[in-house]
Amino acid sequence: MGVWFKTGVLASAIMLTSVTASGMERRESAEEKFQLLMQDERAFYYQENPGTGPRGKPRPVADRFRSLALEDQMRRAEKNREFLARLDDIKRKRLDEEGQLNYDMFRYMIDSRLLNSKHRTWRQPLFSDSGFHTYPTRAWQSINFRTVADYQAYIRWMRDLPRYLAENTAHMRTGLQEGFTMPKVVLKGLMPSFDVLAKGAPEDSSFYGAFVNMAASLTDEQKEALRAEARAVIKDDVLPAYATLASFMHDVYYPAARESLGISEVPGGAAYYEDMVRYYTTIDISPDEVHQIGLSEVARIRAAMEAIIEEVGFEGSFAEFLTFLRTDPQFYAKTEKELLMVASYLAKKADGKLPALFGKLPRQPYGVEPVPAVLAPNYTTGRYSGAPLDAPRGGEYWVNTYALDKRPLYTLPALTLHEAVPGHHLQIALSQELENVPEFRLGQYPHAFGEGWGLYSERLGEEMGLYETPYERFGRLTYEMWRACRLVIDTGIHSKGWTREAAIQLLTENSALSEHNIRTEVDRYIAWPGQALAYKMGELKIVELREKATKALGDKFDVRAFHDKVLSAGGIPLYILESRIDEWIEAQLNEEE
Repeated sequence: MGVWFKTGVLASAIMLTSVTASGMERRESAEEKFQLLMQDERAFYYQENPGTGPRGKPRPVADRFRSLALEDQMRRAEKNREFLARLDDIKRKRLDEEGQLNYDMFRYMIDSRLLNSKHRTWRQPLFSDSGFHTYPTRAWQSINFRTVADYQAYIRWMRDLPRYLAENTAHMRTGLQEGFTMPKVVLKGLMPSFDVLAKGAPEDSSFYGAFVNMAASLTDEQKEALRAEARAVIKDDVLPAYATLASFMHDVYYPAARESLGISEVPGGAAYYEDMVRYYTTIDISPDEVHQIGLSEVARIRAAMEAIIEEVGFEGSFAEFLTFLRTDPQFYAKTEKELLMVASYLAKKADGKLPALFGKLPRQPYGVEPVPAVLAPNYTTGRYSGAPLDAPRGGEYWVNTYALDKRPLYTLPALTLHEAVPGHHLQIALSQELENVPEFRLGQYPHAFGEGWGLYSERLGEEMGLYETPYERFGRLTYEMWRACRLVIDTGIHSKGWTREAAIQLLTENSALSEHNIRTEVDRYIAWPGQALAYKMGELKIVELREKATKALGDKFDVRAFHDKVLSAGGIPLYILESRIDEWIEAQLNEEE
């Protein structure tokens, strides 16, 4: 028996060693295959996207635009299907915890690309306030020009602009043939932007901005030679290309653009919208379910707004209070500089409050800038414009200074919290500064996470003491109402046949947004199906997870640790965020034991 026992133990040990070695072999194989897949994807990405490159190495200045022809779109889709097949061949459970997160994020990224390929979204490369034609005008601001070669590459990039515009035009012609266009009622407000870019002297062009304050290392002769070449390219290539595009938009596209509003009214539109609802919310949810959530939120927020009206002792109806807010001069800046100064003060005040709510803060700074004049008339109230970490500028919080009587000061605290800190700048900068993560995850931006965080940040302003008056608290609620109405309006227009007038009426009757803002916002929802759902759905999930953690941890709940955990993986879909917070709560509880 003793001999058998010893032999059995030895045999068991040998078997265990064999199984363990086999298991390690399988695990290493899965990790190696996944590492190779991620490397291949990044190599392909850098090849396909001029001006990109690995973090930590100087990014090349793009000398051409990304190829957008149909054969290029199809080739990329096939490559992404190949990446997905390789991912499916890797056993997720054989990766460690961080590897499994990378696996899930890689799948999310590839699935998102293939979804856009499935619906050929490139057929309509426009939004209500901008589009493929406005992006190139600002590209130079994120380039760190150092040498003559850098400027020469940028000049070659400008020379390639006609091809880039022509490829987009070809896709829009396909959209016209298939009825997949921007609605005419929304397109009308965008049309002036095409004309502006086709006119003027080369020196006045946005593209010439790179040659105004040039690198100090260049000689005067080099600067003048490059400026002369830039003026020539703008005159001979850039302006004529925009003139051709403007003619196409006025003579061909606008007259044939669809009269209908909802995307469900175009061929294949209903299925497209259902996919966009899931894509932008990162939740498996239907348009009808989102619509009902929106109605419920509108009712809840309306009650809170009514309470503030009672608090300030206003004698009149809800509609009369909104008229008071929209028309009383005390709520509006007199000059563009005044508006920017108030925004800057609020941003700096928010900066000083961050340590109470966050343990980890980004290194990248940010500034406050006006929305570029070419975009401002039809642009939203404000926006965040990020920058690569090696760019010669930080992030930018854009404030729209056009039509000052439509930019109330009582909503400025909420706007600042959303676009600057602790909203978009803090979240996006932290995601870019992640360390020891695959390159593909840097700067990832699932809309429900990013925009949900922005709206949640407006709520944090209450804890930060940034709302100093009842009117500013009402401003926060009117911004929250704005996002709740989006759930109702977006689903109403794109799946329930709502009219533009009905959408405008809902926002007019329930928020203190100016009439100008309401019209531009509704047009944005019409032009961008599903995206407006990201804000409220994302915020509701973050609030739900915070409440869950607070209840589970009680006195042990640390809001700084919670926020750091939410932001620790960069931009992630809500379904991944929820599982990560659940695991974090469990870990906190186990530590207590």
